[in-house]
Amino acid sequence: MIPRPEHRLERARVLRERGNALPPEGLPSDEIVDSWVRCLDAGLASGAALQIPVVEDAQLRERRERSEVVRRLARAELETLSQQIAGSNFLLAFADPDGIILDCYADNRFRMSGSGAGIVAGSLWREEVAGTNGLGTALANGRSVAVTGLEHYFLELGDVSCTAAPVRDARGAIVGVLDASSYFESRQRHTQALVQMAATHIENGLLAHQMRGHLVLALHPRPEFLGTLSAGLLAFDEGGRVLAANLRARQLLQGLDVSPGSAFEALFGEPFEPFAARAERQGEQRLRDLMGSSLFAACVSRARRAVPAPRLAAPVPVPVPVPAPDTAPPLAVVAPAAAEDPAVADAYRLAEAAARMAVPILLHGETGSGKEVLARHVHATSGRRGAFVAVNCGALPAELVEAELFGYVGGAFTGARREGSEGLIASAHGGTLLLDELCELPLALQAALLRFLDDRQVRPVGGTRARTVDVQLLAATHADLEAEAAAGRFRADLLYRLNTVSVRLPPLRARRDFGAAARAMLAEIDRAATLDDAALARLARHAWPGNFRELRSVLTRALLLAGAGRRLGAADVERVMPAATVAAPSSLQQVAGDAVRREFERSGGSVSRTARTLGISRTTVYRYLREAPALGAR
Repeated sequence: MIPRPEHRLERARVLRERGNALPPEGLPSDEIVDSWVRCLDAGLASGAALQIPVVEDAQLRERRERSEVVRRLARAELETLSQQIAGSNFLLAFADPDGIILDCYADNRFRMSGSGAGIVAGSLWREEVAGTNGLGTALANGRSVAVTGLEHYFLELGDVSCTAAPVRDARGAIVGVLDASSYFESRQRHTQALVQMAATHIENGLLAHQMRGHLVLALHPRPEFLGTLSAGLLAFDEGGRVLAANLRARQLLQGLDVSPGSAFEALFGEPFEPFAARAERQGEQRLRDLMGSSLFAACVSRARRAVPAPRLAAPVPVPVPVPAPDTAPPLAVVAPAAAEDPAVADAYRLAEAAARMAVPILLHGETGSGKEVLARHVHATSGRRGAFVAVNCGALPAELVEAELFGYVGGAFTGARREGSEGLIASAHGGTLLLDELCELPLALQAALLRFLDDRQVRPVGGTRARTVDVQLLAATHADLEAEAAAGRFRADLLYRLNTVSVRLPPLRARRDFGAAARAMLAEIDRAATLDDAALARLARHAWPGNFRELRSVLTRALLLAGAGRRLGAADVERVMPAATVAAPSSLQQVAGDAVRREFERSGGSVSRTARTLGISRTTVYRYLREAPALGAR
């Protein structure tokens, strides 16, 4: 965090106001301090007696009726959560978007306490009234938050720990907030993850209700996770235009426009109606988005003509069989036969030799430069009989990352499948595991991965037995892991363990075989299509910040407009090229860096907010900030 000068002054105001009443570890996170500043500006005195207003019974009834659907879903989650954290001296609450509690569950010990006595149905917990607190601050920030002990603005709440997550409807509007509170000394480590998962479960159920009568698809790179909370949900109207998408779907389709009105063809490059008919008739289908990522899709609900409107329970995707392992062949564009670039050929030879020795391989290269393709080639030439499993660590939902990697036993958490799941690592037994965007793996999971590398044992979430797993491990990143380790954002011991063999791929713009690579990519999309020399020259003038993924997207759009099997000319590619073509990579980096630094200043110096707003990783934000020493010195 690089605070603005005025931000330092705001912190000084907080310290003067609160005196010595700070958490034992000192000044808390920027998120909490920002909330304290808002409370000061609202005229709240942290040492004053906390007075929480409570609405009349008639108004509470009216608010409950207004929120009937989401409240019904929320109450089911509150009941499940109460079983998961029973005996921990807790209170669970669901509030409307105005911060008024509609329902709450609490054990007797919490209700009898002085701090918990005011948390009742009808009470108002917005930040400007109740100060920094889980429910109110989650509403103020629009995202999940944990507030512990003296992080509460009012000192009277200093013995309480609370975590809350907002609930959004299918169009992204906040329609409520879920909160779990307990005494500080008895708080549970996983409470925030449980609350976030419960909120996601409510959102998915609400999306299914609001989109009833329309086609709703569940999406995930692995078929066994289509029925879990980590699946993306995408709703379409009868013409194949996007009606709604949950956060997970936006993460899975990052780089593509999933806003309402976007066409199915603009996301997946194939006609909507034939796909929808297959999905409704046959169940699970495979898709490839225009960024080149492979996904599985299954119907959560069908169009009105097919089935009645779904009931208001949380959505349960249709049961789908687990298909054969993903054995899709590596893309032709960087296979050795087509790789005329010496650096690429050397990278393939080194990776093949490392795989024969069964040692970990660390792949470096920009996003879309072909790291997964190289990993698939390593798997294909290794002689291993198991599956090739690719995991994008940056796309895993934070609250489910451990369950996705290591598996879980049935009923281990809200939304878990009854039969459990073996996890992505175990599914690669006897084969190859690729951990892409490794730098995005949370530190706690980095420690778990290190343990796995040491003993090759996997223990599922909620389970007591471990199993031995044999995989060829490859890790891929676009970040400087040594710099990340030096900054404390990546475990140095894990880096040493993974960095046995390091392989680097050049970006598309630096490859000497651009023409051959572009023509091979087009042949993979449509064997009958060709590129004339003018079209190839036009493509070569682009900087390709998205590398092969961006190239695939451009060529697919060109074919959709020109028609299958066509010879593409310069005009065909010109009309689908990005509006701004940056000829020199250095200019591209400058433009991107300026955008990151402007957003960093607008966000008040928050790296997390900058990353969320721009849709990039925190690692990328840090990299651009390091390249601007003048800003860091402010």
